[in-house]
Amino acid sequence: MLLEEEHKTIEIPIGQVVLRGNLFVPENANALVLFSHGSGSSRLSPRNNYVANVLQQEGLATLLFDLLTEEEDRLYKTRFNIDLLTQRLIAVTEWIKIQQQTKGLHLAYFGASTGAASALSAAAYFGDEIGAVVSRGGRPDLAMTELHMVTAPTLLIVGGWDKVVIILNQKAYSKLRCERKLEIIPGATHLFEEPGKLEEVAALSAKWFTKHLKSKRPNNV
Repeated sequence: MLLEEEHKTIEIPIGQVVLRGNLFVPENANALVLFSHGSGSSRLSPRNNYVANVLQQEGLATLLFDLLTEEEDRLYKTRFNIDLLTQRLIAVTEWIKIQQQTKGLHLAYFGASTGAASALSAAAYFGDEIGAVVSRGGRPDLAMTELHMVTAPTLLIVGGWDKVVIILNQKAYSKLRCERKLEIIPGATHLFEEPGKLEEVAALSAKWFTKHLKSKRPNNV
């Protein structure tokens, strides 16, 4: 079990706004997974928190944070502004890289729904600085023009009953030039609410991240 004091609530100053986040850094962690939430979601997302807990049990650090302020999240035009979400994720990544508790850690992204587009766009921006990406029920097609620039090994996870999103992920998959894998979980809908399906997502994600991150040596700081 994770101890309550191991979790840290943080405030991240980005330009004129302050974003709230929940940071967990286990002892001897060598990598940090940043979560990019979908529209209408937040750092409190129960599904993403479940996945984060599984990653923490594997010794990975996690950061769940709000890409938008409460005021911005009320507006449709900002909730679906992929460019804005990407800029925020890039800015938070730059900020976390220089914090005492997290500098030197290898970095990775977990994106859900529209958050997957911002995660892949940010991964394209940072290149080899991002060690892995996982998309859960994501819309990587919304980052189609950047996908060929992603170098991080990328795992796309889609529910078997999420037919439209499967097609969109297949199109995105064909544009990726990095190591990539498309996992379709049978009997799962978009939110993986069916019994045992979110557990499958978490297990696949943990396996992907540990494969591509935990074997790396810590970055020099």
